[in-house]
Amino acid sequence: MQKRWTILNSGNSEAVIELASSLNVDNTIAQMLVNRGVSNFEEAKKFFRPELNQLHDPFLMKDMDKAVERVKSGLEKKEKIMVYGDYDVDGTSAVALVYSFLIAEFPQLSSQFSFYIPDRYKEGYGISIAGIDFAKENGISLIIALDCGIKANEKINYANKNGIDFIICDHHTPGEEIPEAVAVLDPKRNDCGYPYKELSGCGIGFKLIQAISNSTKEDYLDLVAISIASDIVPITGENRVLTYFGLKKINSNPRKGIKALLGAAKFKKAELNITDLVFVVGPRINAAGRIEHGKKAVELLTSEDESVAEIAGKGINETNDARRELDKEITTHALSLIERDPVNFPPGKKTTVLYHPEWHKGVIGIVASRLIEKHYRPTIMLTQSNGLAVGSARSVHGFDIYRAIDACSDLLEQFGGHKYAAGLTLKTENVEAFSQKFEKVVSETIEPNLLIPEFIIDTEIKFSDITPKFFRIIKQFAPFGPENMKPVFVSHNVYDTGFSRVVGESHLKFDIVQKNETTVKFSGIGFGMGDFYQNISAKKPFSLCYTIEENEWNGKVSLELNVKDIKF
Repeated sequence: MQKRWTILNSGNSEAVIELASSLNVDNTIAQMLVNRGVSNFEEAKKFFRPELNQLHDPFLMKDMDKAVERVKSGLEKKEKIMVYGDYDVDGTSAVALVYSFLIAEFPQLSSQFSFYIPDRYKEGYGISIAGIDFAKENGISLIIALDCGIKANEKINYANKNGIDFIICDHHTPGEEIPEAVAVLDPKRNDCGYPYKELSGCGIGFKLIQAISNSTKEDYLDLVAISIASDIVPITGENRVLTYFGLKKINSNPRKGIKALLGAAKFKKAELNITDLVFVVGPRINAAGRIEHGKKAVELLTSEDESVAEIAGKGINETNDARRELDKEITTHALSLIERDPVNFPPGKKTTVLYHPEWHKGVIGIVASRLIEKHYRPTIMLTQSNGLAVGSARSVHGFDIYRAIDACSDLLEQFGGHKYAAGLTLKTENVEAFSQKFEKVVSETIEPNLLIPEFIIDTEIKFSDITPKFFRIIKQFAPFGPENMKPVFVSHNVYDTGFSRVVGESHLKFDIVQKNETTVKFSGIGFGMGDFYQNISAKKPFSLCYTIEENEWNGKVSLELNVKDIKF
């Protein structure tokens, strides 16, 4: 698949030169900082040295005063309070955070607290009538909803009629009308002046417990970090601070559930980073809600008993293994449907919309992402649940899939989400019409270059620039994630030393030097890049797009290149 390279700029702009001078660093480092919105000494200090005092006052969030007043009133009156959340990582970590906070802070009222995760298959996403009925039957008068609710107007009206108050803590884009809850905490509200708009759902829950307790509550930041990493929100500003300290908590004093989960996964690494949260911790927590029930994830994350946590961790790890098998089967099936149907999926098609009533609802979002790896275009996977077509949407970089789905809302029963990921529900008889309209909307609005995968490159460097000192500075750019990705570099006039080779089925192990830099040799790995071997072994010069990694072998640490793409 063709890739496009976007090099941010040359490293010699006035802003770069001024920043390099004020920080006493070279222009390459200054360029990487400017690329991340850092323009002066104070901003660089905050970037490299996150501190908890950089967190914003939670009461800057619209309705926070109302939310705190209602929670405190409920506590004083010994009302039954239910913590309600979505079944994915963000929702279950948010529920675990708020529920465990209430239990720890108000142990004398612990019998008054409960939590509720909707059943993905019986109730679907978000606040459900069944959940509200459960609250009514059990004498619950206050529900704190996390990572959902911003568009649940009718459900909130139903709760109000039944004497149940709601506090909504959400981070999704609101609809035209804000639900008539006691308090609606969402920085994306047009009337909310909160300085940072990109908190996760769990992050909103954290701001609530900060406001209730009037303290930082560092012990809960591990859950916030997991939600930020897994929900793919920007790791900038406040999220960067929350993630930085959350990772510290996970690495220094992990909660029993996380420790048990890592043990079950046979994860041996001494120190976890964001990538580990995204690919090891997050998928396993998610698997509970995808395959069985999200409440199992909450039970794991709130467990105070090591033996109970170990049993829960093992169970969730096994559930994740089942999820992976389903993922593999449905991905293979979905790709075959595209390849066998050139009429509906011609080369110039701008979208992928697939429907099969027997696909497992819990993994179609993951499969949508897999399809984008093969066919790079906005993708929606649909299956059948409770007589309706339900689906998950994933987008390509730079395209707002939520807005495109919104333009097709006349054919939908409900939808919600973000720029790059969304969920939707529609009548099965509308699938074909929706597919056609979605293709039309995307075709008319997407820029053609967005359908070509892009590598955003920080700057050009020479192999001689890659030193242990340079790498130590790069490591301080962590935690990495959206809008602060691991720095990507380009080097030109690179060629094989004669020792590059194909390893495994299709991976290319590089052994390379750069013209006029022949004393500096690097090894590297290019996953799935074996097809390049013939040209590389002929010693044709090429340009290399890569990140720099640390490789440890037999106690010896060396730097190697993780090759993303090459161009001859």
